[in-house]
Parts: sequence; C-alpha cells; structure tokens
Amino acid sequence: VQLQASGGGLVQAGGPLRLSCAASGLSFSNFVMGWFRRAPDREREFVATISWSGSVTDYADSVEGRFTISRDNAKNTVDLQMNSLKPEDTAVYYCAAGTLRNWGMRTRSSEYRYWGQGTLVTVSS
Repeated sequence: VQLQASGGGLVQAGGPLRLSCAASGLSFSNFVMGWFRRAPDREREFVATISWSGSVTDYADSVEGRFTISRDNAKNTVDLQMNSLKPEDTAVYYCAAGTLRNWGMRTRSSEYRYWGQGTLVTVSS
C-alpha cells in the first residue's frame, strides 16, 4: 500500500493551497480517508476526514470553513483544499487510510492503518 501526498509548499497568509494524495495497493473505496498534521513541537492532530463514498465529511474546529476535503474513488485520490491559510497552519500534512470500526472513531489517528510520507506546508505571515 502506498499513499503519496503532494502539493505542499510555501504560501503567504490568506492564500490557498491544495494538497493531493494518491493511493495504490488498496481497495480505495473501502477506506475512510483522512488528513492529519504535525506542527513543530506539537503532536499530530486531526484535520479532516471523508467517508467511504465521500458523502460525509468532518473537520477540526481550527480549519472548519477554510478547508475542504474531497475524494475521487475512480482515481483513488483524496484532496485537501486549504483556503485563508494562517501561519498556525504550518505543519507537515499526512494523508491516511483507515477501515474504521465505526464512523464515530474518525478523528482518532490510531484508527488509520496506512499513512503517507507527509508534505510540508509553510504559511508565512
């Protein structure tokens, strides 16, 4: 199984950035897909998740209304559109795939079995 994240970079505060994650080696539509991030000197935290079919999404309070997660089960990809970026969004962003025992566990990183290598997002003030 491989999850290849891309799209990170340096962006000014207030600007947009779009992350993409390409998955291979798994039955993509059988997995909940999530994005997590780890900022310097902080623990990894949940950012966004999307259900198996893509019909349901959930976001951390800190990104609600600014970030949008989407998936394409035909292409085995999941994207994270990030708008109105803030310096505190600076982090390494990871995509993850989880089978999840139930949707209620969607924000728990322990429920995600496969992880990408991460892509760095730096937001300058």
